[in-house]
Amino acid sequence: MKYILVIGDGMADNPLAALNGKTPLEHASIPTIDRLAAQGILGNVRNCPVEFQPGSDVAIMSIFGCSPNKYYSGRAPLEAAAQGIFLNPGDAAFRCNNITISEDGDFMDKTILSHSAGGIGGQEAMELVNWLFAHPEFSRLAEKAGMKIYPAKSYRHIVVMKSTDIRGLQLIPPHDHINERVGDNLPAGNPVGDVLTEIMAKANELLEHHPINEERKAKGKLPANSIWFWAEGTAAELPNFKEQYGRAGAVISAVPLCHGIAGLIGLDVIHIPGATGELETNYEGKVQGALDALKDHDFVAVHLEGPDECTHNGDLKGKLQAIEWLDSRVVAPLLRGLEEAGEDLRMLILSDHKTLTESLLHDGDPVPFLIYDSRIRKGSGLPYTEKNGEKGMCLQAGTDLMPLLFEL
Repeated sequence: MKYILVIGDGMADNPLAALNGKTPLEHASIPTIDRLAAQGILGNVRNCPVEFQPGSDVAIMSIFGCSPNKYYSGRAPLEAAAQGIFLNPGDAAFRCNNITISEDGDFMDKTILSHSAGGIGGQEAMELVNWLFAHPEFSRLAEKAGMKIYPAKSYRHIVVMKSTDIRGLQLIPPHDHINERVGDNLPAGNPVGDVLTEIMAKANELLEHHPINEERKAKGKLPANSIWFWAEGTAAELPNFKEQYGRAGAVISAVPLCHGIAGLIGLDVIHIPGATGELETNYEGKVQGALDALKDHDFVAVHLEGPDECTHNGDLKGKLQAIEWLDSRVVAPLLRGLEEAGEDLRMLILSDHKTLTESLLHDGDPVPFLIYDSRIRKGSGLPYTEKNGEKGMCLQAGTDLMPLLFEL
């Protein structure tokens, strides 16, 4: 028996006037997923405990069996672990995004335009952040703060501050505050916040006219003209997956958060060339990577970030396309490959949280899940939607999902 988890990040949503009162899941053409829901268990689950800010960090921890109430210490340490960065007691980690803010006026009065600088990645993102932290004016501030940058080939970088107290510090996720004033979303609650604000303002001053940004603007792209700190946290320790569930596994994703959680719980991390975390990603490579992993693993998880990114960018058409490609380019070929190999399987498909098209924000309400068993042909009889999930099994915590998948 092989076990597969497929996460469509942020694909669950609320009904939309633009879709005649339907949700994206109801509107999208997902025949394979709908068939699996009809033949399998259909229900809904609250992956984000109500006392937590809804997001993929707490949701995916829950799905993998790690109670956020017991283990959560911040998002950045999870992403740091993906890069092999393990914090010492007293250290703090932050996500450091390349972002776009408006160009006119004082830093405080500028507007957050993109949490990802238009999805900047690769060499451009690396070059900008390395140049910034090497700049004499900026490096003096960073060194004074005890700050070290760990660049990534995307807009998602990690910063570690040595021996610092961040108790009470409140940082704002930039994707939740698009088109809002910078000065209304600055760090607060701890003197470290003032240090981070000074560093972000200096970054904007220095990056505004960097040649890479001038070239991006000339091409009609958003400039990566500032950085933004968020997702603060301290050292993380999570329970071992195999010890909990008796099965070895692997995780395929383009998102450092998933890699970090996987590494901390003892799952193998598989990197797929061309996997981006955006709508345009290497779907076929992820499928082949999963099928290859299942030759010597019992369990594999495939995470798709596209629906969430499209929603944060206000791209409803892209969200619908991401959901449809999840069906046609991930779930369908995964099934076909395992069936051709003669493998029995159980597959869990779900959204980690809702990402709302109307607000561009995450939402912690329950999301639909399905579990398909290739040995069984009768199930809910219903397609995979938010409303139909409410008609089935209702789980109060994401930590209930793995025992259900593994029939423990």
